[in-house]
Amino acid sequence: MIIGIDLGTTNSLCAAWHNGEARIIPNVHGHNMTPSVVGIGDNGDILVGLPARERLLLYPQLTTSLFKRYMGSNKTAKLGERSFRPEELSSLILRSLKEDAERFLGEKVTEAIITVPAYFNDTQRKATKIAGELAGLKVDRLLNEPTAAALAYGLHQRDVESTFLIFDLGGGTFDVSILQLFEGVMEVRASAGDNFLGGEDFVTVLLDAFLNGPGQALRQQYAAEHNADHFEQAHRLEQVLRKEAERVKRVLSDSSTAEFKVQWQENSYAWTITETEFAKLVEPLLVRLRTPIERALRDSRMRTSDLNEIVLAGGASRMPLVRKMVARLFGRLPATHLNPDELVARGAAVQAGLTMGDAALDEIVMTDVCPYTLGTEVSERYGNDLQSGIYLPIIERNSIVPISREKSLTTMHDDQKFVNIRIFQGESREVKDNIFLGELEVPVPQRPAGGVSLTVRYTYTVDGLLEAECTVDDAKEKHRLVIEKNPGSLSPEQVAERLAQMEKLKIHPREQLENTLTLNRMQRMYEEYLGEERAYIGQLIGRFQRELQTQDARLINEARREINKLLDNLEGELRL
Repeated sequence: MIIGIDLGTTNSLCAAWHNGEARIIPNVHGHNMTPSVVGIGDNGDILVGLPARERLLLYPQLTTSLFKRYMGSNKTAKLGERSFRPEELSSLILRSLKEDAERFLGEKVTEAIITVPAYFNDTQRKATKIAGELAGLKVDRLLNEPTAAALAYGLHQRDVESTFLIFDLGGGTFDVSILQLFEGVMEVRASAGDNFLGGEDFVTVLLDAFLNGPGQALRQQYAAEHNADHFEQAHRLEQVLRKEAERVKRVLSDSSTAEFKVQWQENSYAWTITETEFAKLVEPLLVRLRTPIERALRDSRMRTSDLNEIVLAGGASRMPLVRKMVARLFGRLPATHLNPDELVARGAAVQAGLTMGDAALDEIVMTDVCPYTLGTEVSERYGNDLQSGIYLPIIERNSIVPISREKSLTTMHDDQKFVNIRIFQGESREVKDNIFLGELEVPVPQRPAGGVSLTVRYTYTVDGLLEAECTVDDAKEKHRLVIEKNPGSLSPEQVAERLAQMEKLKIHPREQLENTLTLNRMQRMYEEYLGEERAYIGQLIGRFQRELQTQDARLINEARREINKLLDNLEGELRL
C-alpha cells in the first residue's frame, strides 16, 4: 500500500486512495491533522503531534516545532540530552502518520508519496527523502505541494477544460502554480514560490508588534532573561507569546477586534488590535505574496483574465485578509468549496493511486515543471579582463520535467589540472546571489587555455532531484555528480548511522497516548489559568491520576471523555 503524506510546517496529514477516492486518514486521536511537533516525555520517551504540542509551553527545552523550515541544513534542535536534525524530527512525524495509516487501513504500509514545497531545492528534497527512509518508508515520489493540490482539484473537474491557479499558503511556505486541464491531461505551466513565507510569519508580525508596543516592558525583561541562567524561562516566554499571537490571529479571522493578553510572572499585559490595524501590519507580507504570482503569470505567458478559477490551499489561506487580497488581485472570489487544509494530502493520495495503477485514474496524465533555474558558475573574458562568478543557466525555470539539458564549456587557464563544476539554483546574474547546491571536481588534460572542451549535462527528475554529468570531450570520460560538499547533506554512511540511532529511540506507547494527551493538556491549562479555574483544573488532574492508578480501562476511558468535555467548555474560544 502506498499512502500520500503532506509533511507540513505546522501540521501534517496522510491520506490514501481507498475504494476509488482520496480519503484523509485520522490519527490515533481521531483528528485529521497531526501537529508537526516533537517532544520528550517525562520518562524520556518520544512524543509526537498533539501530546507534544501540549508540552510546548510547559517544557520548551524538551519540545520543538517549525523544523521543516530548516530541512536540508545542519541546524539541530536540542531536546534534553540529545540533538536532532530536521530530517530526524520529520521522520518521527512520518513514522507516526505511517502507524496511523496502518491502523486505519488494516495492512502494512511501506511506501509513500511525500509532498514538498515547489521551491524546495535539491538538498531539501534529498533531506525529505532521507526523513522517509528513517521512518521506514520507501519514498516513491516527491510531489510539489501545489501540484498535489491541483490533482485533488482536477479530480473533480476532469471532464472540463480549464486554466486555474493554485494559491498554496501553508504554515511556513508559499507556492503558486498555474495549470491547464484538457482531455484528461493536467499540465503545470509555471510554478513559483517563497520558502520563508507562511502563516507563521503573520503570527510573528503580531508578536513583534506587541513587544514593540504594549509589551515593551516585557520585551526588556525577555531580553534580560536571554542568558545561560534563564535559558528555559526565555524559551518558555517565547512559546507563551507565540501561542497568544496565534490565538489573536485566529480571532481576527472572525471578529473585527481581538485582545492580546499575556500574564508573565507577577505582571499582566494587554493590547487591543483591530482587523484594520492587523492588515496594515502584515501589508509587507501581502506584497511578498504578489511577487511569485506575477512571476508565474509572466512565465506562463498568461494574464489574470485567462484563468478560470483560483483555488486556495494551505491553512493560512483561510485568513480573510489573504482571501480579500486574492479577490482584489484577480477580480473574482477564489474557490472555497474544497478544504484548503486537506487539499495537498488528498492530491498526494491521488498520486499514490496513479502510482499503484488504479483503474479509476487511468485517464489522468500529469506533467510538472522545474520551478527554478539551475546552472553553473563560469568565467567570461572581456579583452584582457577575466570576470568570474558568472551564472550560466542550463535548465531554465518552468521547463517541463523530466528534462535533460547540456552546455559546452572550455578551460580558462593554461595547464589546468582540474575544473570545478559548481552547481547553483537561482535567477541572478552572479552566483553569489544564488543558492549553492554542490560541486564536482573533474580532472582535465594540461593544455593551453581553451584547449580542453567539456560538456556539462543537467538532468532534473519528476521528484525534483538534480543529476549532473560532465564529459571531457577528448577522453569521453563521464563524471557524474551526486551533490557533494553541501553542508546540509548526509552521506549514505551517515544515513545508516542515523537510522540505527533512530531505531533505538523509545517511542511513547500508542495505547497510552490519549491518557498522556489529557494529562499534558490539563498540566498546560493549570499553568495558564489562575484562581478558581486553576484550582478546578488541579482537582481534575488529581481525579484523573486516581483513575489511572486503578488500571481499569473502562473507568479511565469514561473519566477521560468527561474531563475533556469539561476542559473544552473551560477553554472556549482559547482552544486552538
